[in-house]
Amino acid sequence: MPMHPLSRFVFAAACAAALAGCATTANVPLANPTAQVSAYRDTIDLSGRLAVNYLKDGQPQPISGNFTWTQRPGRIDVALFSPLGQTVAEITVTPGTATLKQSGREPRVEKDIDALTAASLGWTLPVSGLRDWLQGYAVDTAGKRFVASPARDSVVTNDGWRLRFVEWQNGPGGAPMPRRIDAERSTTAVGDALTIRIVIDPVA
Repeated sequence: MPMHPLSRFVFAAACAAALAGCATTANVPLANPTAQVSAYRDTIDLSGRLAVNYLKDGQPQPISGNFTWTQRPGRIDVALFSPLGQTVAEITVTPGTATLKQSGREPRVEKDIDALTAASLGWTLPVSGLRDWLQGYAVDTAGKRFVASPARDSVVTNDGWRLRFVEWQNGPGGAPMPRRIDAERSTTAVGDALTIRIVIDPVA
């Protein structure tokens, strides 16, 4: 049965490998294994894989695919691809506007990315959080800025996500940056835990 377009969009958020075991490249020793991640950057270009697992009508719904993430001051562009390389969706986020484009559909525009995913899916994916997570940052339950490191690799966010930075790679300047991120959140909207695994391609 073909995947519904909105179901395909689920694997996005998280503005892309299966949950049972994402394939990863051989680990390269970290230049600074005890260091924190580098300072947050407004300009980044990343690509990788996402895998999402949730329940729909009591049945597991695993979805996976690839993504590119282009971030500039005041703008984020996310392109989402099926495992076969077909473009599934394109998301653009600017201050006050989030736009979803899917082939054969009129663009959908909402005031922000959380409202966009909620309107499209019926529940919210943490796309807004990804801009922090991908660089090893989050906001914890006390509202404080969390800065990850290989020695400090887990946090519960202020919106209920349990994050674990499972694998690391060398980033700009030799500082560690996330290679694999696991996120989980219990939500009544999908009846059980929603899990997301993100694997980021090696940074040139």
